[in-house]
Amino acid sequence: MAEKKYNDMSFFERYLSLWVMLCMVVGVLIGKFIPIIPTTLGKLEYANVSIPIAILIWLMIYPMMLKVDFHSIKNVGKNPKGLFVTWVTNWLIKPFTMFGIAWVFFFVLFQGFIPKDLAHDYLAGAVLLGAAPCTAMVFVWSHLTKGDASYTVVQVATNDLIILVAFTPIVAFLLGVSGVQIPWDTLLLSMVLFVVIPLSGGVITRHLVTKKYGVDFFLNNFIPRFNHITVVGLLLTLIIIFSFQGEVILDNPLHIGLITVPLILQTVLIFTIAYTACKQLKLPHSIAAPAGMIGASNFFELAVAVAIALFGAESPVALATIVGVLVEVPVMLMLVHFANKTKGWFLNE
Repeated sequence: MAEKKYNDMSFFERYLSLWVMLCMVVGVLIGKFIPIIPTTLGKLEYANVSIPIAILIWLMIYPMMLKVDFHSIKNVGKNPKGLFVTWVTNWLIKPFTMFGIAWVFFFVLFQGFIPKDLAHDYLAGAVLLGAAPCTAMVFVWSHLTKGDASYTVVQVATNDLIILVAFTPIVAFLLGVSGVQIPWDTLLLSMVLFVVIPLSGGVITRHLVTKKYGVDFFLNNFIPRFNHITVVGLLLTLIIIFSFQGEVILDNPLHIGLITVPLILQTVLIFTIAYTACKQLKLPHSIAAPAGMIGASNFFELAVAVAIALFGAESPVALATIVGVLVEVPVMLMLVHFANKTKGWFLNE
């Protein structure tokens, strides 16, 4: 049964961490031996936003937004306890625990290994990850734990609406507390470019296609056409970022491993909080598992996009968000296994 569930993931999703590591190697080699490529790409920007990377990130995010059915929000009143767990965990707990955990590790426990200036950058990257709960991959995690698919859609849809109003002030506040100065106009522009535009495009496309061809065609024929585009967009984005990051990585190879420590701890903590809360509220496992997954997992595409827009693709901030991609799948698969093993903790459905 476990093998069958594992095989339900696409080949790319199953080995995401491997692809990230390969992209890191390719990108670093390009940065070291063909530096004209990152130098040229670095000049192609507008309002501090890298045009090539912006295009690639749109290719990643737009297909994900197609999967969000906002019509499901009409069901928000059905069993709202699970939604409250999701909202509270994602927006009142997760960003702040991420900040606290990352600060302790980067400025206290790892202070002998990470210079203070890099610690600030890595903390900023962690904050961006912590303020961006999962939008797309949670559908995979929900499926692997036999989660309630329709309820998961409601969780994701409402979460995406909250991102529109909560992400910017939370990021600005936490980065301000950590001593990182950010331009509000660039942060707001990032939200418009990488959330509002693809989200609006996804809603409009979904409406037009389903109106003309029906929901079955949209889900089974239209959306799958974008799967490979998303993969290509992510891989090329990672290669470009790592080509900018080559010097930082080669000078500080240990830092990659150090950054993973607070990110893994945060992921497990947030899952535990949401999963335990659902158990205490006597919610069924099909709601509890996705509730834990959506908080534990990250909308790393958004975090990477905003990191690049605010600090540049060559910044260690972007590197920290990419490390989040590196640890995402193996840690989440571990939590999926745990959730499936503990299904007996919850009421029979």
